[in-house]
Amino acid sequence: MIELNSRGRSLKSSKPLVMGVLNCTDDSFYEASRTAHFPVICRRIDDLIGAGVDIIDIGGKSTKPGSVDITAVEEIERIGSAIDYLVKHENRVWSSIDTTSADVARFAIEKGIDIVNDVSGGNMDLQMIPTVASLGVPFVCTHMQGIPATMQENPQYEDVAEDLIQFFKEKINHCHQAGIREIIIDPGFGFGKSMEHNYTLVSQLEKIVAIGQPVMVGFSRKSMIYKLLKTTPDEALNGTTVLNAVALMKGVSVLRVHDAREAIETVKIIEQIKKA
Repeated sequence: MIELNSRGRSLKSSKPLVMGVLNCTDDSFYEASRTAHFPVICRRIDDLIGAGVDIIDIGGKSTKPGSVDITAVEEIERIGSAIDYLVKHENRVWSSIDTTSADVARFAIEKGIDIVNDVSGGNMDLQMIPTVASLGVPFVCTHMQGIPATMQENPQYEDVAEDLIQFFKEKINHCHQAGIREIIIDPGFGFGKSMEHNYTLVSQLEKIVAIGQPVMVGFSRKSMIYKLLKTTPDEALNGTTVLNAVALMKGVSVLRVHDAREAIETVKIIEQIKKA
């Protein structure tokens, strides 16, 4: 069971949630997910809602390895029309803003977005956690070693799972002290982690779940899949589904995906297995 509350809105579910990705950029690592133009953005939102996603995650800045930072003003310019279309949609679903900027987070929440999703866990903008607390919305706290521009150059851990457990315990305490009531934690697959680190974390995901917060995972079409299989992001859907299924069996609460229908089907099948 997962329950989220945001500024008078409530989302309750007895099964894991599916978060669909909406990239309002022209440089996302997965080319088919790029939706920089308004008509394409609208179609993507319609498609995600039609598929049955629980949450749509709107982002205006790529955080792929090697990506270059942009200003909050540029980010806001990219996401504004998408937010307007989504919050006024006749079949509106919950939404999150994928940003590392407190200013962008505040803009999005004040426009009607429900959740702040920060891939840096509040580390890239020290105003993020107090801002989220003041806004009274749930916070997705992701682990990332370093910054997107350099995070994959030489990531190092003593014990990747134990290091993340310690990170999350400290962050959860910080968030609670700041006044954030609802926290989702994300191990940050591909964010400052080698191939070995990523798959070690998959094998030990139950340790992250045992922290006691809802856990989100984002494997969708990432290099940990296509580099292992020597393919491309376009060919990484099957691998994504495999990892999503493993994560669901280990108790994760949210799947962040590009391919909504496939993820929803995966949730349905794994839930049936658990019932049996």
